Amino acid sequence: MKFFLPFFFLILISCNQTKTEITAQQIVDKAIEVAGGNLYNNAEVTFTFRNIIYKSVRQNGQYSLQRILPDTLNTIDIITNEGFYRLQESERVNLPDSLAFRYMESVNSVHYFNQLPYGLNDPAVKKKLLPPVSIKGKDYYKIEVTFSEEGGGVDFEDIFIYWISKEAFTVDYLAYKFFTNQGGIRFRESYNPRVVEGIRFVDYKNFRPKEKDVDFYKIDQLYENDKLVELSLIETQKISVKLLN
Repeated sequence: MKFFLPFFFLILISCNQTKTEITAQQIVDKAIEVAGGNLYNNAEVTFTFRNIIYKSVRQNGQYSLQRILPDTLNTIDIITNEGFYRLQESERVNLPDSLAFRYMESVNSVHYFNQLPYGLNDPAVKKKLLPPVSIKGKDYYKIEVTFSEEGGGVDFEDIFIYWISKEAFTVDYLAYKFFTNQGGIRFRESYNPRVVEGIRFVDYKNFRPKEKDVDFYKIDQLYENDKLVELSLIETQKISVKLLN
């Protein structure tokens, strides 16, 4: 028995540790639940970003992501389940594929960041749990997000990291490494959280590293050591939410 009991307790401890381990998927699911959960799936969201009106409508699996430009042609860029198109004076406009892709990515990007973390469960998203970290005295789960080529858009090679509060399950920081236009790294600090009809929104302070050649996965350390340069503020205004049946 003196040999059996320690071995038995070791197995018991090991099993308990396995049961209590949390996965990247569980963390993201909880973050989405905290930020609005199922409310995202049937809602009309309108907001202004840099003097342009954006509107998203999601209902029963169908979606429409819109950008309404302030011009005299009443230009509206729209992404739906079927793809992208542009309207001017309520008529469809024929665009070269390269231009259509550029407009589509621009519209999608604004809506994506505005409604994070909702998009982190898109089919093309691949999530990986990195070692946890502490930022400004708070403990965070650190999650790497990459994208499959199919459904991942033209920038599917981009890499994202999200820092999700262990206590509140809010996305307080994010960073991404992109490869278009000579590439680069950006780090965003969230601020000004507010809840509209049960859905949480934030603004961001946008940073880049002071030096070019840095380890992307240590960007949080650079932030804490004041080695990032603030570039801009990512602010959304006039947010309204209408919950749909």
